Amino acid sequence: MEQLRRGFARVGYICEENTVLTVYLALVLQKPLLVEGAPGVGKTELGKALAQVLNTELIRLQCYEGLDETKALYEWNYQRQLLRLQIDRSAEVEVAEEDLFSPRYLLERPLLKAIRSDKRPVLLIDEVDKCDPEFEAFLFEVLSDFQVSIPEIGTVTARTVPAVVLTSNSERELSDGLKRRCLYLYLDFPPPEEEIKIIKAKVPGVEERLAWEIARVVEYLRRQEQLRKKPSIAETLDWARALVALKHRSLDGGLVDNTLNLLLKRRQDQLYFRREIGPRGLDKVLRQGRAGGDAGAP
Repeated sequence: MEQLRRGFARVGYICEENTVLTVYLALVLQKPLLVEGAPGVGKTELGKALAQVLNTELIRLQCYEGLDETKALYEWNYQRQLLRLQIDRSAEVEVAEEDLFSPRYLLERPLLKAIRSDKRPVLLIDEVDKCDPEFEAFLFEVLSDFQVSIPEIGTVTARTVPAVVLTSNSERELSDGLKRRCLYLYLDFPPPEEEIKIIKAKVPGVEERLAWEIARVVEYLRRQEQLRKKPSIAETLDWARALVALKHRSLDGGLVDNTLNLLLKRRQDQLYFRREIGPRGLDKVLRQGRAGGDAGAP
């Protein structure tokens, strides 16, 4: 587990001990890991970071409403099959069905690609809560045995069991069957002291005071229940990079207001900020934070 912890630190993925422990158990027990949480807390990044730590291929399946087996598992390359037919007919050669439906004409989609991989990959099944319940049931079957049946070829069994990370924004309740098959991890937005570490790891040149003030402002905005879309970690990092590029070393309410579009990406949320909080309100938040010594404030 210590090696995994050092690996996450090396690739710049800052996480709590519980996250490292759960990921470690998922790898050792060879069980899928279901990661739930609000959008922007680092669920997808966890899968990407794990692939970097394991020095292996990341295979990503992006879920959406209407996703079916052919898009997730395999399709036949009908264009190549048709071309083969035309060539053989021109040469007056009889084409056997087994020749047309052979692995050379198979188009691997993410699930089959992960199962047929020689080296253990990381299979990231992103936003599984967006797919239909029927596809979720199919997915459960695949993850139970890590094998699929292709009528024209036969059963394909995983050469190595993939490290599977499923993410969910909790837009709908997932089935008990899928949850039983997985280890479970809930990710929340990091506390300011952890977000400061993330900012310093991901944003070269950011100064300690600026990193603290960014984390303080973002935490304050996330606590506003009226905001429909809370700033994600990715948006926090984009904001931090922009402030460094503009050569700012500290924040004030006016600067936050001028760069608000990098953090709040809904018009209603921006109007709420300017109506209910405003630059003066944020100046007060920053002063209170410094006076209270929040998150190791300079």
